[in-house]
Amino acid sequence: MILRISEVLMQNENDSINDENISCSVTIIHQDAVKRVSASMPGEEMLYDLADLFKTIGDSTRIRIISALLKEQLCVCDIAAVLGMSVSAVSHQLRILKQAKLVRSRREGKTVYYSLDDEHVGILFDTGLVHIGEMRRYGDCTSICGTSYT
Repeated sequence: MILRISEVLMQNENDSINDENISCSVTIIHQDAVKRVSASMPGEEMLYDLADLFKTIGDSTRIRIISALLKEQLCVCDIAAVLGMSVSAVSHQLRILKQAKLVRSRREGKTVYYSLDDEHVGILFDTGLVHIGEMRRYGDCTSICGTSYT
């Protein structure tokens, strides 16, 4: 069923929706589509957690650590050498990644080795690389990321 915005506004007089809050120029709502999508979306808490996950991996140093750990488990000194950073700076980032359950640690004697927590972390990383590769291959993403690949 398709409703015009004015019909929706009349049906929802108590809602804060009004013509000024609607940013698209289309003046119809596809009610069936809205119901299907609304019913299938994850809950708010899950979406907030997902946003936090992307914030955590959105740091270039943490992405570099994930990239290194995709190859093999490493101790903090090895990661620092690979990245050309101080051990304390890498330790700080590892702590954040560990709290987000993206990285885990394993002690062997006096050495602590870090690895990706599970295969999903690698899948996220690889999927991101594929996406970036497509943007570079197929066009300009200046409106999204500020970089033109053409």
